[in-house]
Amino acid sequence: MEKVLFICVHNSARSQMAEAYLNMFGQGGFQAESAGFEPTTINPLVVEVMKEEGVDLSGKGTRSAFDLFRQGRMYSHVITVCSDGDEAQCPIYPGVVNRIHIPFADPAKVQGTHDEKLAQIRKIRDEIKAAVKEFVAWVNEGAQGDFAKRIGR
Repeated sequence: MEKVLFICVHNSARSQMAEAYLNMFGQGGFQAESAGFEPTTINPLVVEVMKEEGVDLSGKGTRSAFDLFRQGRMYSHVITVCSDGDEAQCPIYPGVVNRIHIPFADPAKVQGTHDEKLAQIRKIRDEIKAAVKEFVAWVNEGAQGDFAKRIGR
């Protein structure tokens, strides 16, 4: 079982989507969790676009990466999904076998009308979904090489 932790700033959007997709596409070979270094609440627009995919995040809470560490949780892969500008703020999670950074735009920073924001968040969601599917394939093929380069990030 591959244990994977997705980390972003607030655990409110990107890491939550990635966790949901890995648990969906991992076919029992993966156990995904997500956390943030400043957890807040889940972005309601993310809840809306994930519901379109059949994923209900409405009752899901956010968690602190530091709390998971204090609980002694260990992972084979820790994947930061912060934008490149925020990556330096993402914590280094000790004891990790493989640390990967895959930057995605921050849904909290999208602008426009409600429909325009949804369209932008759908794009981010779809990018995360594609990256998670590719991650599953990469691990199942033996996890050789630089994953971020494999997906062009």
